[in-house]
Amino acid sequence: MLKRYLLSPGPTPVPEKVLLDMAMPMIHHRTSEFSNIFKEVREGLKPIFGTRQDVLILAGSGTAAMEAAVVNTLNEGDKVLVVNAGKFGKRWVEIATTYGLDVITIDIEWGRSVKPDQVESKLIAHPEIKAVLVQASETSTTAYHPIEEIGKIVSLRDETLLIVDGITSVGVYETKMDEWGIDILITGSQKAFMLPPGLALIALSEKAWKFTEKSRIPKFYLNLKKERKSQLENTTSWTPAVSLIIGLKSVLEIMNKEGLPNVYKRHALCAEATRKGLMAMGFELLAKDIPSNSATGIVLPEGFDGGKFVKLMREKAGLTFAGGQDHLKGKILRVSHLGYHDFFDTIIALSSLEIGFSQFGLKVELGAGVKVAEEIFKNHLGV
Repeated sequence: MLKRYLLSPGPTPVPEKVLLDMAMPMIHHRTSEFSNIFKEVREGLKPIFGTRQDVLILAGSGTAAMEAAVVNTLNEGDKVLVVNAGKFGKRWVEIATTYGLDVITIDIEWGRSVKPDQVESKLIAHPEIKAVLVQASETSTTAYHPIEEIGKIVSLRDETLLIVDGITSVGVYETKMDEWGIDILITGSQKAFMLPPGLALIALSEKAWKFTEKSRIPKFYLNLKKERKSQLENTTSWTPAVSLIIGLKSVLEIMNKEGLPNVYKRHALCAEATRKGLMAMGFELLAKDIPSNSATGIVLPEGFDGGKFVKLMREKAGLTFAGGQDHLKGKILRVSHLGYHDFFDTIIALSSLEIGFSQFGLKVELGAGVKVAEEIFKNHLGV
């Protein structure tokens, strides 16, 4: 028997109750039954986003929400600032250039976090910048960016939006969209929301909604003004992902039963245990400034075939980790600790890596990482 463990930063495991709820007989999306579910989900998302604004639910991946953020608020030729610090910072660049925006970047070594004064300096040098596009948690490098501090800078500028990819931060960190001055916040279903891929979630500030009145970039399926009008009536403009929305209702019930402060604390503790456990095994963290609480990246030894290791651990041991992307392919390993992940999942991740690395010829002391994690967890089990 080979029991499988999904330990990559998306997709993440789905709770059994959620799977069962999504397996219920299909209901029609233009009925009061669905509208009641949809209304409950819409309201339930607001505390997690930290907003009083509407959180729109789209059928699509997180990239759909990234694209929607751009095409609904900006215009061809607008100057935007992108924090280009990883694979998904690069995606902001690609989306913006696709629609003819004038892109300025802050290019950062993968694994580093942007400094707020770097953003402020660019805004001072280019006061015509219409938007700052940044990840909160850069999934490809497992680094976190100081969004709260950046929000304080950008919110002082009435003609500049702060657009944040929160795909691996919303539901991991307490996020205060309104208080921090985030104008557009997005996420996806397959990360902390413990669902299969297929839902994109996006919220806009009043400031951002004013920008939508001036945007002339063509949009049809991702027209947020049209979608907002429909969703205020607890329906959608286009066919929704019915089963995923039913699943999201179940997820919100699970998160609220645990309590959002406990959700964030659990993520923080699992992240701390993973980081310290891997360091005790002798590895260097990829994230140098502010490691993310969603996943931990480590630098693999020179000559070690990370791609082969990930493949064999998945196929032979049943454990799915994530490797590196672009120039980090084969050079790093990423271990998830977000979503449906608890203390003992972290123990499994660390113990399996100790065994796996030892099998691959690395000198790793068995139990070194696990012991550190157990010391962190032992006072938090609630028994």
